[in-house]
Amino acid sequence: MKTLLAALLFYGRFALPFSRIGHRRRVGAGVRERFDFRGQRWLVTGASGGLGAAIASRAARNGAEVVAMARDARRLEALAHAVDGPGRIIPTMVDLSLLAAVDQAGRAAAASGGFDVVVHNVGVMVHDFERTPEGGERGLATNLLGHHVLDRALRESGAISASTALIAMSSGGAYGARLDLAALEADDPRAHDGFAAYAQHKRAQVALVEAWNAEGPGPAYAMHPGWVDTPGVATALPGFRRFFGPVLRSAEEGADTALWLAATRPPPRPDTIWLDRHADPAHAFGFTRSGASPAELRASLEARAAAAGIAGGAAAHGTSTA
Repeated sequence: MKTLLAALLFYGRFALPFSRIGHRRRVGAGVRERFDFRGQRWLVTGASGGLGAAIASRAARNGAEVVAMARDARRLEALAHAVDGPGRIIPTMVDLSLLAAVDQAGRAAAASGGFDVVVHNVGVMVHDFERTPEGGERGLATNLLGHHVLDRALRESGAISASTALIAMSSGGAYGARLDLAALEADDPRAHDGFAAYAQHKRAQVALVEAWNAEGPGPAYAMHPGWVDTPGVATALPGFRRFFGPVLRSAEEGADTALWLAATRPPPRPDTIWLDRHADPAHAFGFTRSGASPAELRASLEARAAAAGIAGGAAAHGTSTA
């Protein structure tokens, strides 16, 4: 009964603003203005489909060179060939659940120059507990640890500067969770709950953005796309998709705020999740405010990365930030 009441409260609070109707109320129908990203270099993860593909392709159509990371080489190549604008997409195949591969790919991408925009978009909801070959839980590795490792690799390689905008693709599910490090770090397959784990990961992304803004040098934003009809939703939430299908957003609508943030660079605001070009409070319910701090989260992520053999520090990788 408690779970049912919580679900009713959540959907009653967010069904309208997260739907296509909410997007049209705030942004307008069919918003497709052109942004000028000529001369910019972007990195977008999870770019082989859904939101990532929409962000990467639109950035390229507006002039950016986009390093598009995902594990499906065929779909990345198709995305690159479909670009019909002045920019281009550089397909970069990497399994974003493998921390060593993410670290290596980030440093390799940074070797060609810095980035104006980095979009940490990749995300999965894993209902059945799965370990990666490195021993971590696949959802946590993909949704959070990989973002931390990639960001660190780019920073240590000198690819992030004051002109770099960092954008983390969170989710409305973050509103239903307080940041609980014990739950976040749980490695017991018997206690795994894909919905709860995903909400933890997305809440942690918001805290990670707070840490990035404290560290600088450029602005960092946590955003969420609303409820979008993507292949990931169809696979992970088929019942949700059947019920809300008529009002789910398109990938283009969900991607819009990421493009707008990259173009306009509003001042970062604490305790904020951006939705439909607006800075919304990061907490809709009081209980979510009592979680771990961004500093505590960073320490936890550092420890888990080290346990996976991903040591921090430029010296550990034979790189220089000079």
